Amino acid sequence: MSRCVLGTDETDPSRPMPCGMCIRQSRANFTGAETRWFTYQQDEKLSAALKDLCLDELLRYEHPLPDGFGYIPLGVLVLPSLRWRLRLQALTDDEPTRFLCREFMLSAWNVAREFNILMETVKPQAAVLFNGMHFPETTAFWLCQQRGVRAVTHESGFQPFSGYFVEGQATMFPITIPDVELTPEQNARLDADLQKRWQGDFSMAGVQFWHEIHDLSEALKAKIATHRQTVAVFTNVIFDTSQLHANVAFRDMFDWLDTLLEVIRANPETLFIVRAHPDEARPGKASRESVAMWMEHSGAAALENVVFIPPQERLSSYDLVRAAKFILVYNSTISLESTLLGVPALCAARSPFTDYGTAFFEPERGSYLQRLNAFLTADSLQVPEGAIRRTRRFMYYRYYRFSLPFGEFVESTQAPGFVRLKKFSFHELEQSPTLRTLLDGLLHGKRFELDV
Repeated sequence: MSRCVLGTDETDPSRPMPCGMCIRQSRANFTGAETRWFTYQQDEKLSAALKDLCLDELLRYEHPLPDGFGYIPLGVLVLPSLRWRLRLQALTDDEPTRFLCREFMLSAWNVAREFNILMETVKPQAAVLFNGMHFPETTAFWLCQQRGVRAVTHESGFQPFSGYFVEGQATMFPITIPDVELTPEQNARLDADLQKRWQGDFSMAGVQFWHEIHDLSEALKAKIATHRQTVAVFTNVIFDTSQLHANVAFRDMFDWLDTLLEVIRANPETLFIVRAHPDEARPGKASRESVAMWMEHSGAAALENVVFIPPQERLSSYDLVRAAKFILVYNSTISLESTLLGVPALCAARSPFTDYGTAFFEPERGSYLQRLNAFLTADSLQVPEGAIRRTRRFMYYRYYRFSLPFGEFVESTQAPGFVRLKKFSFHELEQSPTLRTLLDGLLHGKRFELDV
């Protein structure tokens, strides 16, 4: 299997590229390895073709491949990156947005040309790509599909210092879980981690999300007591790459919130507590299209039966779940934990876990509203016992079998979200179950799954 590490050009600061720290880290990690840096060369004909297009035309634009091998959908390939970089879902057809879109498309085309040459030269058995959703990786992924080359993508796993690898798109989380019962030892392991998680003691990708969490305030408890029932509403980050696969019954999360607002106004005896996702306000990643903005411009903030919990508030989401008759989510994973806490969760969007019967999910707007109204009018609700078993099974496989641990090889650094390599021997690599699983997956097409 040929090995080649790909990079982007660091000589032109106007091009979208990894930060200097990432480039230095790559140089350190791959010292002695065969590397191939992609140098940016602008295609003037493509630049001229894109110059006067509106945003919609740009996003629908397909560019001809050499030698008549069809067209590459550059607009479609850069859209997730455009939304992620602008921290927006609803894009404005203005010159700054069009400029960034054109630059991404020109860069994607450059990646396509360079990667195409690389594949002709190396003839890889497989390509390993991060995430598979941002335009450099998704362009390479698209080309692999056209050539019949296996494309493996990866993201941070669901344990500290872990990674999740899959043949296909990692954001879709296409895993296979057999219909088996967990052993007592497996259940005990899951329970121990859940207890820590419910106290805010967890991290992903080297980031500790909750340094402290607070109980419900006395004022909020009093507000809850004045209403017949309480519903907790959990939102998502609108530009996150997971949203690309989520939108089924609703156009996007804000379309869902607009629809939900009509239900809120029609049920004044029910208290709706809207909890914004903590990542909406993460420094350096703050959303420019936030739930707080929606609360104000929609008029929801003025309603007596609505309480808004901003993303900076360290209020325990699990206490909100326990106080609720049921919870509403778009495609947030807190629906899994809500199920285990015995509180029904109704999902408005598709997610990897909705296919496993873990939470209530309706793929059509009409059936979703029927289910929601049935929940509101019911005297009491219960989580089906089968849903609890399926949820525990899904979480166990996601946390332990498909999240490959790298803790014996990496450790945290002072910069949040970054890790560095520890000192280790080649013998430790040879004996590592994680490395054996990776090699079996890359070389022999097996699932990237630990037998634990």
